[in-house]
Amino acid sequence: MARKYKILILGASYGSLLGAKMAMAGHAVTLVCLPEEVQLINDEGARVRMAARGVDGLVELNTQTMPGKLSAAGPGDVNPADYDLVGLAMQEPQYGVPVLHELLNSIAAANVPCMSIMNMPPLTYLRRIPGLDIDAIKSSYTDASVWDNLDPALMTLCSPDPQAFRPPTEKINVLQVGLPTNFKAARFDSDEHTGVLNQLERDIQAVRFDTGDREVELPVKLRVHDSIFVPLAKWSMLIAGNYRCVQKDGMRAIKDAVHTDIDATRAAYEWVVELCVSMGGSESDFVPFEKYSNAALSLVNPSSAARALANGAPNIERVDKMVQTIAAQNGMQSNSLDETVDLVDGWLEANRARA
Repeated sequence: MARKYKILILGASYGSLLGAKMAMAGHAVTLVCLPEEVQLINDEGARVRMAARGVDGLVELNTQTMPGKLSAAGPGDVNPADYDLVGLAMQEPQYGVPVLHELLNSIAAANVPCMSIMNMPPLTYLRRIPGLDIDAIKSSYTDASVWDNLDPALMTLCSPDPQAFRPPTEKINVLQVGLPTNFKAARFDSDEHTGVLNQLERDIQAVRFDTGDREVELPVKLRVHDSIFVPLAKWSMLIAGNYRCVQKDGMRAIKDAVHTDIDATRAAYEWVVELCVSMGGSESDFVPFEKYSNAALSLVNPSSAARALANGAPNIERVDKMVQTIAAQNGMQSNSLDETVDLVDGWLEANRARA
C-alpha cells in the first residue's frame, strides 16, 4: 500500500488548491494561514470550485469530505520536523514577516524538502541554476535573507500555471479556479525526495470526483519533470501578461495585456524563453506562445501583482526585476521589460510615499 504523507503548506489561497488535491488523494495537509482563515477552514473546510469535463457549471470540492485530512494552523503552532514535505504558497513579501521568517528557519533546521508554488522563485532554488550571480539578484527580493538557511538540494520549484481567485462575495475559505492547468514541478536533487513528488503525482492522477450520478476526472494535476528549467515556463507568461497589466494610469486585464498588441506580447514572451534557453533550458521545457495566448482569453481580471499595486501595496513580487537582472547577466536586454520595470517602480514609490 502506498504511503500517505504529511504535508505542510504555507498559504491558504493557492495553498488550498494544492492542499485539496493532496487531501483528495488521501494525504494529510496542514495549511499555515491567518487566524480568521484558520478558524473558518477548521470549522467549515476549504472549498475549491473548478470546471470538470462533461459537467455543467463548476464542481465544489469540500475538504471536510475527503479521504485525507486538511486542517489549518498558525505559523507558531506547527513543527516542520513532523512533515514529509513543505509547500511554499505565499507571495514572496510575506516571508519577511518575523513569525514566517522564523518558521522558514525552523524548516531549514528540520531538513524537510520544500516545493515552492510561488511566482517568485525562492532565492534558494535559483542557486540550483548554474552560472547565476545570486548576490546581484538579491535586490529583487523584499528580504533576501529569509532564504539564507535553506538548502538548495532540498528546494524545488513548481510552476503555478493554474489561475485561481477568491470570489469577492464569498467567505475567505472559498477558492475558484479560473484556468485549470497543471502544476509542473522540477525534481529534487535526491531520488528519495523526488519519489515523494512522484507518489503525489500518481495519487492525484488516480482521483475521481463523484458528481452524484457518475465519477469524473478532475483537472489541475501535479507533473514532475527532470529539468530544473520546466518551472521557469511561468516567467514568460508573467512578463508578457501579468506585469504588462500595469499601466501608467491604472490596471488592465491579463486578456487585454496579451491581446491588445499580440505581436508585442509574442516578442516579450519569446524573449523570455530565449533567455531561459541561454541559461541551459531546452525549447521543449516551455509552453508554446499560441497555447498561452489562447488560455489568456479567459483571464478577464488584472493580475494579482497589478491588483496589489492598485490597492496600495508597498511591496509585491518582483519577477519583472529579477528577470531583468538575470538577463543582464546573460548579455540580454528588452525595452518592453525595462518599461514594465519602470512602471512597477513608479507605482511602488507612490504607494510607499502614501503609506
